[in-house]
Amino acid sequence: MTCRIFLLPVLLTIFTGWLNAQSGPQLPTTQAGPFSAALPAYHPTREEVLVRYRKAAILDSAVRNKVFKTTLQPNWQADGESFWYRNSLKDSVLEYYYVDASKGVKQKAFDHAKLAQAVAKAAGKTYDSSRLRLANMNFENGGKQVIFMLDSKWWKADLNSYDLVSISEPTAYKEANENEERRGQDFSGSRFTSNPYVVGPVARRARAFREDSLSPDKMWVAYVKSGNIFVKPSTGEDSTQYTTDGTREKPYGNISWSPDSKNFVGYHISPVQPKQVHYILTAASGTRGEVKSRGYAQPGDDNTSYEMFVFNLGSKKQTKVNIEKIDFSGVPFLNWRAGDVKYFTFERVDRGHQRFRIIEVNTETAKAREMVDEKTKTFIYEQRIFTHFMPETHEILWITEKDGWRHIYLLDEVTGKQKNQVTKGEWVVREIDSIDKKKREIWFQASGMNSTEDPYFIHYYRIGFDGKNLVKLTEANGNHRLTYSPGRKYYIDTYSRVDMPPVMELRSAADGKKILEVERADISSYLATNIKLPEPFKAKGRDGVTDIWGIIYRPSDFDPQKSYPVIEQIYAGPQDSFVPKNFTLYGEPQSLAELGFIVVQIDGMGTYNRSKAFHDVCWHNLADAGFPDRILWMKALAAKYPYADTTRVGIYGTSAGGQNSAGAVLFHADFYDAAVSACGCHDNRVDKQWWNEQWMGYPVGKHYDEQSNITNAHKLKGDLLLIVGEADENVPPESTYRVADALIKAGKEFEFLSVPGMGHSDGGPYGRKKKRDFFVRSLLGVDPPKRNINEL
Repeated sequence: MTCRIFLLPVLLTIFTGWLNAQSGPQLPTTQAGPFSAALPAYHPTREEVLVRYRKAAILDSAVRNKVFKTTLQPNWQADGESFWYRNSLKDSVLEYYYVDASKGVKQKAFDHAKLAQAVAKAAGKTYDSSRLRLANMNFENGGKQVIFMLDSKWWKADLNSYDLVSISEPTAYKEANENEERRGQDFSGSRFTSNPYVVGPVARRARAFREDSLSPDKMWVAYVKSGNIFVKPSTGEDSTQYTTDGTREKPYGNISWSPDSKNFVGYHISPVQPKQVHYILTAASGTRGEVKSRGYAQPGDDNTSYEMFVFNLGSKKQTKVNIEKIDFSGVPFLNWRAGDVKYFTFERVDRGHQRFRIIEVNTETAKAREMVDEKTKTFIYEQRIFTHFMPETHEILWITEKDGWRHIYLLDEVTGKQKNQVTKGEWVVREIDSIDKKKREIWFQASGMNSTEDPYFIHYYRIGFDGKNLVKLTEANGNHRLTYSPGRKYYIDTYSRVDMPPVMELRSAADGKKILEVERADISSYLATNIKLPEPFKAKGRDGVTDIWGIIYRPSDFDPQKSYPVIEQIYAGPQDSFVPKNFTLYGEPQSLAELGFIVVQIDGMGTYNRSKAFHDVCWHNLADAGFPDRILWMKALAAKYPYADTTRVGIYGTSAGGQNSAGAVLFHADFYDAAVSACGCHDNRVDKQWWNEQWMGYPVGKHYDEQSNITNAHKLKGDLLLIVGEADENVPPESTYRVADALIKAGKEFEFLSVPGMGHSDGGPYGRKKKRDFFVRSLLGVDPPKRNINEL
């Protein structure tokens, strides 16, 4: 094993040198010209391609364990003013640091050699000073003493004399451990501290519905029998029947009591059993395949519906609430108004995703009124609706895109009227971290506020409920992630970019000022392998105004005086944005680039985290997939870097990306030459209801058919490899099989790989090999390795 590890860098150097000699002198990757004529296309010999395969395989191993100090886990001490952390370095070397946040001082936590000697003497066992694996350290006396655990034993050391004594498990540790197990809380990396900051992370939506049978005063039990609702005293048997028209086929249920136990809400339910989808598990044991079935709602399928009723315990009456049936998203959570529990509110998203309401119900009259009624001609992103009810002040914080950008609004819970817009501008709120109700402040994440940066970079802010006193907690040009000290007096800001390794800074939460740069990642060994970091790149989209952002991966030995085929990795699902923004290590895009390609990834219009107009491009239009923007982006790339050959373009993707990649060679065959499509949702009528109706709308219309890869399979002109796992429980496998069937009927040539027993996947290791071989053959014009004769 030692010899093998030693040979990896040697072999890597030999192969890199050989390829460099073949391709001529190297120019900086940032050099754009002066190339006025088309560059000669890179057409390697088969032997060169085999060498590239071997080099890529070596790199896949050689780049491991080459990057250090990319993360920092602060272990805050009980005083909330200091913390320790550990770095893992090359060859499993460990180092410990102690940071006094109040003084802005960082120092070695202790003398590693002296502590190793002391514990070795006390324990009668030798310890390597560079690999001490200490846990649960607690520093006392200003960092002059330390309690720690090593090999399941507790020790206390004086860091002046390095006198060491064995101790029993500290009471504070034991209590914190018990509290953690009981409450499931995070103790910020140290079991000696608890978090007094009571305002914590905020969920996007109100809590999910939970059915109650026992009333809050524990005096009554409501239950369903033979489809009808009955109530009885909790200590008795005599019951009162509240409904008579319920049946087993159409029962009442989903009971929710008012806090004063005088009323409860229930529903007359019209159940719909979801239709089944199936697959055959050919790899099952025995001589027969096994049929697997499950409920799976598809676009247009009927859903269970609920009629809301208010039941009064005193009058023993039921009254139907004057709203239409709820036929989407299930039973809502009820927010009972503090101080006046005859009112409750609930949230409702209509099927079709074009209307969101907060509805108030008066339990005395069963009358409902719409406090918030948001409508749109396109869609409301239901999974990202945010509401936070604050009963103490009868206020609601709500995030909506009604002004064209995702922002925070403050509402009056009683009237439903807007008190003020908390945030505004041509940028988007990404998440709310926490809400301080006493100080009336919101801590949140946002992107796009800095006009000179990548608009997807996440920055952190704090702002008052009144929209004033905005405090920027992050500064650097990069993508940020914060971790706070207990009490939020301090925080660690970790930021990076794909072309910049992580930096970790200690900052003050009061004003965001930097106290200390704690660490900076070490990637020197990684760069020594000749790997080039991805490059961010932007170009104008279809409107000629909007910047489209993406990244570029190049071969480590590429020659800028030759042009290489371009391969796009695509996932254009509208639920998010997907181009990496953080520093990421060597992965599939770079490994694929090593075979002689320029690999790119782009977020086109129709994806999320930009303006509402940017996102709306996907509405009734998933086949668009941002292709007009992607094609312009790649053409702009070739204009700046002529070594990107846009006359030879491939594309690959999985799931929604599988739909996109196949769509590329059907709808844009004049630009894309070859595609690998894995487990694609090729027809939005065949895929899951909740996802596809969100973007394609309801009811199902002719646009579903017009944009189907199945319907349009006859348009195939380029090369296509379809991959599917036979046991896919996310996207039904028949989605891919039907594309294959349509291609066969159209007389088209294509490649097909069905992986026995595999679920929703890109095909796994075997599928990825097939993908590489496919692009080498289609775009480089070279036969891939013959693995059956161990050609590699």
